[in-house]
Amino acid sequence: MMKHFGFSILFTIVCLAISAYWGFTHGPEAGLKTMFTALTITAILAVMEVSLSFDNAVVNASVLRGWDHFWKMIFLTLGIVIAVFGMRLVFPIVIVAVTADMGMLEVVNMALNEPQQYSEKLMAHHAEIAAFGGAFLLLVFLNFFFDEGKDTHWFRWLERRLANLANVPAMSVFISLIALLIMAANVADAERLLVTMAGIWGIVVYIGVQVLSHLLGGEPEIDEDGNAVAHDASGASTGVIKAGLGGFIYLEVLDASFSFDGVIGAFAITSDVVIIMLGLAIGAMFVRSMTIYLVEKGTLDAYIFLEHGAHYAIGALAFIMLASGTGVHIPEVVTGLIGVAFIVWAVIASIQYSKRQEQ
Repeated sequence: MMKHFGFSILFTIVCLAISAYWGFTHGPEAGLKTMFTALTITAILAVMEVSLSFDNAVVNASVLRGWDHFWKMIFLTLGIVIAVFGMRLVFPIVIVAVTADMGMLEVVNMALNEPQQYSEKLMAHHAEIAAFGGAFLLLVFLNFFFDEGKDTHWFRWLERRLANLANVPAMSVFISLIALLIMAANVADAERLLVTMAGIWGIVVYIGVQVLSHLLGGEPEIDEDGNAVAHDASGASTGVIKAGLGGFIYLEVLDASFSFDGVIGAFAITSDVVIIMLGLAIGAMFVRSMTIYLVEKGTLDAYIFLEHGAHYAIGALAFIMLASGTGVHIPEVVTGLIGVAFIVWAVIASIQYSKRQEQ
């Protein structure tokens, strides 16, 4: 256990120490009280990020288990830097800088010295962020089930019908566009074009990563009869290369889509961007550790429906993000609990399935 989570625990201690120092030295009422408040909020954000992103770890593991050592190390080094600092700190600043037509340094200064104003500018573009992330995650969810080659079904009555829909060209894109149009129809007129374009970009990025993966992935595996070999795996496994640049980009965009929800939710708890970054960074680090743990322990093979549960959780998150972009408020604790519930349910169902197989 320490082999997989030792560094994350050490990283957590360092982040909590920085959080305590920041709380003790910053703010109009800096001191012990603000230090303990900063520590508490950092811990809450870390737990929230882990609960929101556990399904992300499962999907990451489903892709990562087919990678060679080199790309696993890239994911664990460069991928962590991008996830912790890029997606949780730099990316929100870039969004504010572009949308508010401000310089990066100006936005950083505002984030540190006027966090409330920074929060308001970021939240003002929540609908576009939700459209992009929701459309991307919805495609991840749909393409897992729209797979003719997938013969392992959790809810057979539903998943077999969804698998049959894989025969319809671009079915997942069709459903995603309908969901996006429904969302766009329920936002303010001034936001409609921006929201629609953001959602379309989410779809374009997903398909673009698939195109890149296909170009980098070489020829498909062919059996002795000359047919392409189908694999019983997630949409990520069939539609996106399991190793290489394409897979790495896919995982980073997937992580970005998950981080949107965490960053927006974090501002409902505090407007201090340093505390937000530290709390979400701890959560992101543990998600990486869980991913490697799931891969090396063969957990996905032991719990046959775990990937299904993770993708149902991703589907729920996608619809929640699309709904939140129209002004519907769903507490972050509900979003996190939905993901945890599907994961726990999938584990229990997998154990029951294994017992039936043994009997």
